[in-house]
Amino acid sequence: MATDRNDIAQALWYVGAGRIELREEALLPLASGSVCVRALHGALSRGTEGLIFAGRVPESEFDRMRAPFMAGAFPFPVKYGYSVVGRVEAGPAELHDRLVFALHPHQTRFNIPGSAAVPLPEGLSPVRAVLAANMETALNAVWDAGPERGDRIAVVGAGVVGALVGYLCRRTVPDVHVTLVDINPARAEIARALSVNFATPDAAPTECDLVVHASATAGGLATALNLARDEAIVLELSWYGAGNVAVPLGGAFHSRRLRLISSQVGKVAPSHRASWTHRARLEAALAYTADPQLDALLAPAVAFADLPARLPQILAPSSGILCQRIDYP
Repeated sequence: MATDRNDIAQALWYVGAGRIELREEALLPLASGSVCVRALHGALSRGTEGLIFAGRVPESEFDRMRAPFMAGAFPFPVKYGYSVVGRVEAGPAELHDRLVFALHPHQTRFNIPGSAAVPLPEGLSPVRAVLAANMETALNAVWDAGPERGDRIAVVGAGVVGALVGYLCRRTVPDVHVTLVDINPARAEIARALSVNFATPDAAPTECDLVVHASATAGGLATALNLARDEAIVLELSWYGAGNVAVPLGGAFHSRRLRLISSQVGKVAPSHRASWTHRARLEAALAYTADPQLDALLAPAVAFADLPARLPQILAPSSGILCQRIDYP
């Protein structure tokens, strides 16, 4: 008997280093309490997915790197991604026809538990809502960093997550002075759109109370350490994948008593863990995406069907793309 085409979806798979393909997948009958979501918009996580595309996920991180509803296994083939906005086509009455955000790989239609479909706040643009996953990472980083009123803050690396960290610090902490630092002077436009300052590394403010590093380069980390005042926090938000990274811990690092700490979105920051769930944090991140200023981070959409041909250029470090939006048929 032929399969009903309404039960067939298409999904993006990373099948080898530098190789991507779209695969057909049959949707199983909807389980009780689950929803069927038709994807409308999505976003690529350029940093993480660029490492997956290049086959640079360390073997030690194969299990920890698994995303919700991922299929396959590292290094290849894997169905990966974690930013989809869609409309609920079937499921519990309270969710039917609702616009929802889901941490799901890139796929045209999919079934997930109703608890994994987070309804969009009333009036939120479903296009801008694709930033929610990156916003959640940035929000957790701000909680880890603990900026205080009046702080001088530098964010080294004005990619999507770095820009969102700067935006959240400016929005949520009174009287802070936030500077995005990047080697690309064109990122000054992003800083201006988000109402924060911009500087190239050679002109960046020093003696900062807090420095967040998000460039995923050894040079960026060295810059971050150089911008911090005595006993300041340098928050490492980059993820480098496989390979070693030079960290300049000589010179004045010890005498200045700098604190180099890490942040990662897999766990709620310790400062908020007792009272915040992952779901509540994601809902908060969605609410923060309501600001039209954030449209500056979104690249023009690419059609889902065009991803196999377009992804190599999109994921290239030289592309300059921030958040690549995906539009589904």
